[in-house]
Amino acid sequence: MTVLTRFGMALFLIIASLQVYGADHHASTKAFKSIPLSGSVVLLRGKGGNIALIKGEQGLVMVDADYKEMSAALEDVLEGDGGVKNVTYLINTHWHGDHTQGNELVGHHAQIVAHDNVRTRLLTRQEIKLFGMVSEPYPEHALPSLTYSKKLSLFINGESFDIVHFPNGHTDGDSVVFMKESNIVHMGDNFFSGMFPFVDVANGGDVMQMADNVAAVLARIDDDTTVIPGHGTLSDKLGLAEFHEMLVGTTDEVKAMMTAGMTVEQMQSEGLSLDWEDWANGLISADAWIAIIASSLKAS
Repeated sequence: MTVLTRFGMALFLIIASLQVYGADHHASTKAFKSIPLSGSVVLLRGKGGNIALIKGEQGLVMVDADYKEMSAALEDVLEGDGGVKNVTYLINTHWHGDHTQGNELVGHHAQIVAHDNVRTRLLTRQEIKLFGMVSEPYPEHALPSLTYSKKLSLFINGESFDIVHFPNGHTDGDSVVFMKESNIVHMGDNFFSGMFPFVDVANGGDVMQMADNVAAVLARIDDDTTVIPGHGTLSDKLGLAEFHEMLVGTTDEVKAMMTAGMTVEQMQSEGLSLDWEDWANGLISADAWIAIIASSLKAS
């Protein structure tokens, strides 16, 4: 078998193993679950990425906006705090639709903040080929109007926000949002709580860099910090540290199998060690995670 043929077969296996993600990406829901956090911060869990809602006299601040189909439910949950028209800022942690499609609703009223690469991607047609997802260009009002390259500070409602770009982890435009006074950090999709993550290798993501990014966040927070994942249940520094350990450990195992000359199919048949079996109980199966790591290592 030629090198090109082996590569094509590996790519096919990666695509096939990731179909589970496309089919079962999120549970079906049309309502948000509201979870009060410290101070004036509320966690909203819907169908897509977790939303942080920060309340105050200067208006509402949102981190992420879920799918477009959740917009009616979002309007309902915001009604008690002055409605969607009271949203002053919306921060997008990255460009994927399960975090940004709600821009179309909220962007009529709020300034949208994101990394430079998020606006660039949302201006043009994007695709996640591994599970056939296409994002058409967003209308002007749904695009980020305030962008940054490395770090942006925002001060509102007595809260200091540090919006920091951690490059090439989940995508090429990831932001982590630190709320200093509340001691809360929203990780975006640099953190899938208690489960294997999706890393968008085709659009700038890298498993090893995600591990480095998580390590950098761990160095900035303390044992009392509340950690909001992009997906999954609310967590803390310990939970984030366990996620980092999983990223490093599983990558080392796949790298060792690749060094031994194993194909993706053979690695999936061999499997990961039992240390990581509980992490497969989420969006991404163990086979899919092995394929993602292999894809990331090949790209590197």
